[in-house]
Amino acid sequence: MKVNQAYVEIKGIPFLNTTHSELLQKYLVPSLLNENVFLVTANPEIVMEADRDPEYAEILRQADYVIADGIGVVIGSKLMRQPLPERIPGFEVMQDLLAQADREQLRCYFLGAKDTVLKKAINEIQKMYPRLIVSGYHHGYFELNDPEVVNTVKKAKPDIVFVGLGFPNQEKWIHEFRNEFTHGLFMGVGGSIDGLAGDVKRAPVLWRKLNLEWFYRLIQQPTRWKRMLQLPRFIWHILLKK
Repeated sequence: MKVNQAYVEIKGIPFLNTTHSELLQKYLVPSLLNENVFLVTANPEIVMEADRDPEYAEILRQADYVIADGIGVVIGSKLMRQPLPERIPGFEVMQDLLAQADREQLRCYFLGAKDTVLKKAINEIQKMYPRLIVSGYHHGYFELNDPEVVNTVKKAKPDIVFVGLGFPNQEKWIHEFRNEFTHGLFMGVGGSIDGLAGDVKRAPVLWRKLNLEWFYRLIQQPTRWKRMLQLPRFIWHILLKK
C-alpha cells in the first residue's frame, strides 16, 4: 500500500478511503503510462480468504490500492465506526479504465476466462471502445507460474492488464509478475470478462442502488450460495472484534 494514503483497515486489509470518482481522477488516471500499479477490488469473500491464508493477506497488503468492491465491506467499516464512503464496483472501474484507454488510445491486455468467452468479450470491447488498442489476450486456463504466458504479456507492452482468473489466483499472478513490467496498471477483474461478453448479466440499476446486486447474482447462479455464506461470517467477525 502506498504510504501516506488514508485507508481503513478491516481484518488486516487496508482499504483506500475514497470515492469512485476520486479513485479514478486522483489515483488511477495520473498513474497510467508512468507507474506500475496493482489494484485489488476486494469483497467480504476476499477478506475472509485472506484471513484464512496469511500469504494471500500479505499479497493484498502489498498492493498499491485495495478498494471496497462489496457492500458488505462498507457495512463492516460502518460497524467499526470508520465508514468507507461508498462501494466501488470493480466492473464499473474496469469500464471506466476501458473508456480512459479509448480516449488515450492505450494498450490493454486481457488475461482470463474461457477462450470462447474471452473472444466474445474482445469483440464487444472493440465495438464499444474502437480507439482502445487490444495489445493481446489469453484464456485463463494455464499454470500460474507458466513463463510463456508472462512473456506473451510482456511482448504485448500493455498499459493496462486486466486479469480475470478469480481470487486468489489473479492477485497471486499479479503480485508474482508485475515487477517484470516497466509500467502498467494491473487489476484483478474476477468474472468481469464474462460480463463484458454478455454471458453473465449485471443486476438492473434499481437492484444496484438498493445494494442487492449480490442477491441478483445468487438468483442467476444458485451454485454461488456457499460463497455467499462468507458475508454473514465476515460481519460476525467484525462484531466479535468490536
